Amino acid sequence: MSKKKNIKKIKEESVSVESYKNKIITFLKTYKKRLMPISELETKCRTQKSGHENFVTAFDELRTEGIVTVRKGMKAALCSRMNFHIGTVTRLSRTFGFAVTDDGTEYFIPGKCMLGAMPEDRVLISDIVSRSGEPEGEIEDIIQFGSSVLTGKIEYADGGLYLVPDKASRNHMTIVKAESVPYNEGDKVLAEIIYRGKRHAEHKVKITSVFGSSELASSCALSILCEHGAPDEFPDDVLKEARKISEGGVQEYNFNNRRDLRYLPIFTIDGADSKDLDDAISVEKTENGYILGVHIADVSHYVKGNSALDKEALKRGTSIYYANKVIPMLPKELSNGICSLNPNEDRLTLSCFAELSENGEMLSYNFCKSVIKSRVKGVYSEINSILDGNTTPEIQEKYKGVISQIPLINQLADILINKRKRRHAPELETTESKLIINDNGVCVDVQPRKSGKAERIIEEFMLTANEAAAKLAKEKKVPFVYRVHEVPPEEKTANLCQTLVKIGVDYPHFTDFKPAHAAQILENARDTDKFEAVNMMVLRSMSKAEYSAEPLGHFGLALDDYAHFTSPIRRYPDLAIHRIITDILAGYDNAWLNKRYSGFAVNAAERSSAAEIRAVTIERDCEDCYKAEYMKQHIGESFEAKISGVTEFGFYVQLPDTVEGLVHIRTLPEGEYDYSEPVSLTEKFSGVSYVLGQTVQVICASVNVSEGTVDFVLDGDDDY
Repeated sequence: MSKKKNIKKIKEESVSVESYKNKIITFLKTYKKRLMPISELETKCRTQKSGHENFVTAFDELRTEGIVTVRKGMKAALCSRMNFHIGTVTRLSRTFGFAVTDDGTEYFIPGKCMLGAMPEDRVLISDIVSRSGEPEGEIEDIIQFGSSVLTGKIEYADGGLYLVPDKASRNHMTIVKAESVPYNEGDKVLAEIIYRGKRHAEHKVKITSVFGSSELASSCALSILCEHGAPDEFPDDVLKEARKISEGGVQEYNFNNRRDLRYLPIFTIDGADSKDLDDAISVEKTENGYILGVHIADVSHYVKGNSALDKEALKRGTSIYYANKVIPMLPKELSNGICSLNPNEDRLTLSCFAELSENGEMLSYNFCKSVIKSRVKGVYSEINSILDGNTTPEIQEKYKGVISQIPLINQLADILINKRKRRHAPELETTESKLIINDNGVCVDVQPRKSGKAERIIEEFMLTANEAAAKLAKEKKVPFVYRVHEVPPEEKTANLCQTLVKIGVDYPHFTDFKPAHAAQILENARDTDKFEAVNMMVLRSMSKAEYSAEPLGHFGLALDDYAHFTSPIRRYPDLAIHRIITDILAGYDNAWLNKRYSGFAVNAAERSSAAEIRAVTIERDCEDCYKAEYMKQHIGESFEAKISGVTEFGFYVQLPDTVEGLVHIRTLPEGEYDYSEPVSLTEKFSGVSYVLGQTVQVICASVNVSEGTVDFVLDGDDDY
């Protein structure tokens, strides 16, 4: 066939398929009944110019687009006439799932209504009667499969080994052994669905990778990383770029057009184990107040836009920290090497100098490219000992080059802390966990991570520099990546107020919820046994902080201007705005900056927000597995705990060491329990209540390292 005839034939077939699609929609619209036999539909649509294949192609495309569906008995219908919604399955638990429609509505899907759908599947959803008042639905059809990869545990049942998925269903899935890598009972594995049934239990899988024993948190962590698509090794071209930069070192010619700040008593303050040192500080007392210097690793000098390093950094979005490990955003040659502000080494930086009044108000700010030489690698605990007056001669000697700065930074931090209080930023309290991992990678202890004054000093100084960066962008009217925290949704604040009434905590009346209102609620509960519960409720009522190309302000900090400027080694948004600030300092005009960075800022914000959510989820899930591993050695032991959450199926308790677990309602003393959301469970006849924030004595009953769960029972419960 000639080339012209071939092109003509392709065009005719292409038009014919589109023609079929129009005919299918037209006939289904005009059909008196909602369902039309597919054979009848094809007969009505057929023309002499094309045949069965084009009809099938057209019908399949319409089905994939969610326009038509196939019902029982091979009958076709328009989804719009069936009142179906098109959506995507977003997450699964053991007994239910969630799907979000294309218009943004989230549907709760009971397990029996899932039709075997998996996360990322495109589905058709019909409405069913809701038990909660929130949208509830049933999946009618899967129009496009998403990922078929899942993680799970190998269990023995009914004479054979099966896969129990981590996040699909309670049912065992059949393993096609002939297509699988070798595996054993108790292994944590990666699997791929190779046959889909109408229920999760009917899916068949092959095992593609074995992480190790599901009783080891380290194996489960590898599974979590894989499940969320966390990056593994750096690509060769990225490593090649990093090695070349590292081998080039810091040379004198790099200091051209930079302010030489090596004369200043600049130093870093971080955790003892930190290797990626982003930020260093300096403070100078003036007649009018203070000059705060915040000096940040100039990563943008090394990581150029659209380079292999930059593309990989954008893909990763952030470093991921779990247990005693890190998955860095940048290769160690940069993150721990040439970019890290190691002591007594020349380093390229982007410095922010903020002129502050005696009461901490920002009088002016300026940014500059600079070179520094940190005098010492400060450690939080050591700085705290100096501030407390409990230091040793060895520490005094270590800090002799900056010892005069320490009272000054403490003084300025106090001023900034008071300034935060004056603007009524809510003082929310959060407790982080410190996992103690032994040489075999096993968690042997869990401790609350304690913060002292040194941590607060750095927090306040970094906050000031971040605010200055956002002010610069707004002043210059250039594209930027802001850190935003919007006003809590009205529904959440209404629920918060209702709950406060239930537990007897006063709250200020308001029309528009402001940071000062949140601050007042916390203050009303402070120094009472209800504070922890109220703190948690206020925290849960907040919107999620994220990145945006629009300056929407930061509710939690009570600031109109805020961005993330201080951690470009481990966060892409910081690297992105360093690149923009660098070009502002270079003198590029607004037209050029807008053309270059408008799309970039939007893309960086969206992808960084998604990367942050992924990192937080990974870190939380891994931490749960390590905590469960630690609690294995404490099964049967009694602990004092506080009720940290109440649900209709029981309540969660948190131990002083931050381990959290569930006391299920079936383990409570026999009775009928009324659930007052989200505050209490009360036994109807005895009046015994279990209330948010209440102290209870519990026994560790069981743990599941693979799922990262700990189960408790009340101490003295006969059912235990």
